[in-house]
Amino acid sequence: MKHRAVGLMLAQATCLAAAQEADEEAGEWHFTATLDGKPIGTHRFVIGGTAATRSVDSRALFTVRVLGIPVYRYRHQAEERWAGDCLRELRTETDDDGTRQQVAQRLDGDCPMSFAYWNPRLVKQQRLIDPQTGKVEAVRFEPLPDATLEVRGQPVRARGWRLQSAQQRIRIWYAADSGRWIGLDADTKGDHQLSYRLTSARSTP
Repeated sequence: MKHRAVGLMLAQATCLAAAQEADEEAGEWHFTATLDGKPIGTHRFVIGGTAATRSVDSRALFTVRVLGIPVYRYRHQAEERWAGDCLRELRTETDDDGTRQQVAQRLDGDCPMSFAYWNPRLVKQQRLIDPQTGKVEAVRFEPLPDATLEVRGQPVRARGWRLQSAQQRIRIWYAADSGRWIGLDADTKGDHQLSYRLTSARSTP
C-alpha cells in the first residue's frame, strides 16, 4: 500500500478555516478520517478572529495499521492567516512517516487560496496552494449529483463537487440545507479511498 498519497490528501484537508461561509463565527471543529472504511485518525482545528482577519490553527494525527501493526504515521500542523478570501500567511510542519517538511510563506499581491474547502469561492479557482509543499497546483472543479452522506450517525443530504488536479481526485461534500462542509472522499494510489467526515462543531461564545 502506498500511503504517502494519503499524507498529501490529509495535508490538503488541513487547509480549513473558520467555517463554511465567510461570516461564520469562530470556534472549534473536529473531523474523523478513514481509509477504506477503517478509522485512521482525527483532525481538530480552531478558528479565531473575524471574516476580515481570520486565523486558523489545525492539527491532524493519523496512523494506518495492518493487522494491528502501525505501517504508516502522519502528523501535520498548520497555521493560516486570511484577509477575507485571501490567504496571507501559511506555516506548516509535517512528518510524513519520517519525512519531515516545513513551509513558511507570506503571500502578497494576488489573492491566492489554499485547499480551503470551507470557502464556497474555492470552486471558482483554477490554482490552489498545497499546504504541505507550498507549491501552486492547477485544479479543475465539476459539480456532482446530490447524494446522502452519513454524518454523526444520521443521513444528510449533500451537494458535491469533484476537484481534479495532476495527482488528486477528490469529491467535496456540503450539507444541502446549511452549506456546511461535512466531508470529502478521495481516491488514492492502490485503489484505496480516504474519507473525511465532520464529527462535531462548537462555536466560541
